[in-house]
Amino acid sequence: MSNSGENQIRIVQSGPMTLIQDEGRNGYQQLGVSVSGAVDIDSLAIGNRLVGNNKSSAGLEVLLGGLTLEFSSKTVFAITGADSSPHLDGVAVPMNVSCVAHPGARLELGMVSSGLRSYVAVAGGVAVAELLGSRSTHIASELGGIDGRPVDEGDVFELGTPNVEELSGLILEDQIVLSGELTVRVILGPQDNEFSVSGIDTLLGSSYVVTDQSNRQGLRLDGPEIESASGRYDIISDAVVNGSIQIPGDGKPIILLADRQTTGGYAKIATVASVDLSILGQASPGTIIRFVGISVEEAQSLLLSREQRIYETELIDVVDSLTVQVDGLDVRAGVAENGSVKLANIEGSIYPISVDEYSPAE
Repeated sequence: MSNSGENQIRIVQSGPMTLIQDEGRNGYQQLGVSVSGAVDIDSLAIGNRLVGNNKSSAGLEVLLGGLTLEFSSKTVFAITGADSSPHLDGVAVPMNVSCVAHPGARLELGMVSSGLRSYVAVAGGVAVAELLGSRSTHIASELGGIDGRPVDEGDVFELGTPNVEELSGLILEDQIVLSGELTVRVILGPQDNEFSVSGIDTLLGSSYVVTDQSNRQGLRLDGPEIESASGRYDIISDAVVNGSIQIPGDGKPIILLADRQTTGGYAKIATVASVDLSILGQASPGTIIRFVGISVEEAQSLLLSREQRIYETELIDVVDSLTVQVDGLDVRAGVAENGSVKLANIEGSIYPISVDEYSPAE
């Protein structure tokens, strides 16, 4: 926390739950420290790339929307993940496009229309102190972020130094499309031998529904019971990973996510392929999930392709430059539409704008 006033954001309204998250606190599970990090890691990664950050930079994970924040200085930002109909000083802001906010501007996120979590990436990243190599917030253990808690109204925190002078008006044309039904690829094991052939067939041949007992720790599913080979579901506790699918005594799957515990005593029938973990971070209650088995080699190839699309695909400028009339004066600028949102390129900075009509000057 700082009162320097140089390059900060202030939380005006926090929404249901907003957390500071990055890639997670890796390397400490043997000490019982949960990894945490963004649940939809792809959306945070895309946001960081759009604003010119390192992939490890921290941003804001906004559950269901409802966040309002104020910028103290000119700042490049991008909003990814679940569509929360964002506005900057009342002007609509496009999703998945880097834009510029002027000093004193307020960014407001409405409630999400689909999915669960929106991500706000800012140039330089959210620069709270690192704890065990990460800025991620883990509420249960009160680690990271701001005293291990969600952000609250009145919180002020510094932004880091941007890697580039300014990078705005860019879009990555490769976004996850959210829907009410998900096909999730899994690798069987490590304890698939604890389940009957019928049990494995049930997992791979049935539909499951995400229940309202789900959170950042995991998704609890409802659907057909998965049969154990021995009638028992408990094992000697061993390590779990992001995407482990545990089967507790009721036979209903639990998919472990970012805030999972480090060990578990239920047999794990399968593990979600890493490429599909991010879409699970957007699976709201009522989402239907179907599982498809793949090999380790297929999972590795899919993840490599996904990372290449996020980190190596060329970013596209969304606004071309032209001359427009502003209060009777010719101004060299650019104007474009992104869906229902209008954008302007003014002296190289991309701003969301609100206009009734615009046309090129003769």
